[in-house]
Amino acid sequence: MNKVITSFSEAVSDIQDGSTLIVGGFGLSGIPEKTIQALRDQGTKNLTVYSNNCGVDDWGLGLLLANNQIKKMVSSYVGENKIFEQQYLNNDLEVELTPQGTLAERLRAGGAGIPGFYTATGVGTLIAEDKETKEFNGKTYLLEEGIVGDFALVKAWKADTLGNLVYRKTARNFNPLAAMAGKITIAEVEELVEPGELNPDEIHTPGVFVQKILVGTNYQKRIERRKVIKA
Repeated sequence: MNKVITSFSEAVSDIQDGSTLIVGGFGLSGIPEKTIQALRDQGTKNLTVYSNNCGVDDWGLGLLLANNQIKKMVSSYVGENKIFEQQYLNNDLEVELTPQGTLAERLRAGGAGIPGFYTATGVGTLIAEDKETKEFNGKTYLLEEGIVGDFALVKAWKADTLGNLVYRKTARNFNPLAAMAGKITIAEVEELVEPGELNPDEIHTPGVFVQKILVGTNYQKRIERRKVIKA
């Protein structure tokens, strides 16, 4: 099955108001920037977004925030976005902070068809409020639920037309987990090849998890925060 879509606007056309999105990336590394821009242009509202962070004011998921398209954000780190802070303080944005490892495992579990799991992370903190606990070998654990989104937006380096994906270095980050956890996964890539051209041992996301593939060009690949050490 050829899963290649030629238009980013067509790729996001099925994303309706109130949808739940899972978005890959870490900081600004490996974010599906072209798909996010297309969704911004479409103007879809009241989105619930699961992602490690929410970009910066003028890039990544920050574009959707600035356009008042996100209703709820579930993430691990939100410190680089002033718009995020202001919307939260104004009660315009619902925020659920989740420990980074827990978020990753919730995505992995959802993609694997596991409805919940127990973790020690967050026990005795605000994270544990209203959550079921259970003891194993004398230690207390929290029950966390797996995450399944209506759509997953991911960025990969290479793909074949069957949807098999290869990520490049640290841009791999949350993308494989996000790709698994979406009912419909949209993958934007920099290079597209024919089936059989990818080494099976190098495939990070099998094509069974991917429904739509697009090729993007002229990626900005911004650095979220640059630090220089004196020689």
